[in-house]
Amino acid sequence: MYKILLTLFFVGLLNAEVYDGIAIVVKDEAITLLDIKNEMKTSKVDAKQASDLLIRQKLEKIEIDERRISVSSTEVYDDIKQMAARNNMSISTLYDAIRDSNGLNSTELKEKIKQKLLSQKLYSAIAYSSVEEPSQREIKEYFEMNKEKYSHPSEFSVIIYESKDGARLQEKVSNPMIYAPDISMNEQVLAYDRVSPELAKLLQNTPLNSFTQVVPNGQGSFMSFYLKEIKSAGEGSIEGSKNEIINAIMAEKREQVLGDHFARLRHNTEINIIREVE
Repeated sequence: MYKILLTLFFVGLLNAEVYDGIAIVVKDEAITLLDIKNEMKTSKVDAKQASDLLIRQKLEKIEIDERRISVSSTEVYDDIKQMAARNNMSISTLYDAIRDSNGLNSTELKEKIKQKLLSQKLYSAIAYSSVEEPSQREIKEYFEMNKEKYSHPSEFSVIIYESKDGARLQEKVSNPMIYAPDISMNEQVLAYDRVSPELAKLLQNTPLNSFTQVVPNGQGSFMSFYLKEIKSAGEGSIEGSKNEIINAIMAEKREQVLGDHFARLRHNTEINIIREVE
């Protein structure tokens, strides 16, 4: 009798420990306290926002499973090849760069890309057939309300610092006064229309007289740009920005459809909040 009671006690204790780690249950999918804390750290959001993001992810997973949406290893590899090509890198260099910047190994990267592609297929199934192309009036109204988005610099005056050692370059960026003959410097004027969208965005988001973050150069080395001057190109035109505006409007419409869909799904799905994260 005592042996049975003792066994039941330990089983109950084990279940309590498991239960204590769960914060939210979405249908049969559990979200733990650790999941929420990790999401807070990764996405830099508070506990409620992290919980909402994780609930949305679980709802997406349920939808993906129910719709039997899948992604093949070939699709994942093709996405990685495209990512490497956009950044002028080999695939092995891309893996190294992502590991250095985000701490993800190739297996973890492939899993993240798989989840991204699954979500894209789900979004396509839900939203794309429900969204109409914007009218000329919508395009004009959007442009008038967002003119600042479609004006951009004409060129950037920079000093490019480059090294084969990313850590050494970071040391120079953090302390520009150190003597570093192993780091090359090259002053250039970069035309906005001649650089990649990723580099243009990086430079636009960098304050004058400061360095960008250290980034791979696609050839096995690393570089950072010291931004000296930005020359303005003036206001953009509606015709020159038309495709970009259409894409932005379509993205907003799709997000509205998706938001409404998942709001209804959340309302109709059994979600149990077991405890809040402090």
